[in-house]
Amino acid sequence: MVQSLAVPKPDSSLSAVIVSGGKQYRVAPGDRILVDRLAAEPGSSVKLGRVLLFNHGDELRVGSPAVEGLDVDAKVIGHPRGPRTESIRYKSKKRVRVHHGGRSHLTALEIIAVGGIGIETEVKEEEASKTKTKARTKAAPKKKAAAPKAEAVEDKAEPKKATRGRTTKKGSE
Repeated sequence: MVQSLAVPKPDSSLSAVIVSGGKQYRVAPGDRILVDRLAAEPGSSVKLGRVLLFNHGDELRVGSPAVEGLDVDAKVIGHPRGPRTESIRYKSKKRVRVHHGGRSHLTALEIIAVGGIGIETEVKEEEASKTKTKARTKAAPKKKAAAPKAEAVEDKAEPKKATRGRTTKKGSE
């Protein structure tokens, strides 16, 4: 679901370093990342405004502290929980045992565009070309087959006995 942050990205590609929840992430259009929980519904779009570095081919812009007028557009995929973390403190012979643990609340984001440049424009062009070539026609309604009435009459002629509970065999009845 989420790509590893340890995989290096080519330096000539479009990328940016953003800040979310006090942590920095290097992102490119199409990446999926996990950040601290954001107050946004799944399926909605989010703008991440703190861009520290913007790289697009030969153009490199470094902000002090952030690049002005540059946003990263992202789509909220969901709100999963992170892995379990534990911390244990123990001192022998002193009756000190402290155990803390929990799972962090995260938000999964898919990066759509960096600084207005991204995969969003390419997807719209492809969808527009597909919708123009396909034309739909209505199908003719299906006719229902007439049910034979003779079978319904035969079922009514012989009423079935309703059995309750467990039945046993007693000689011939």
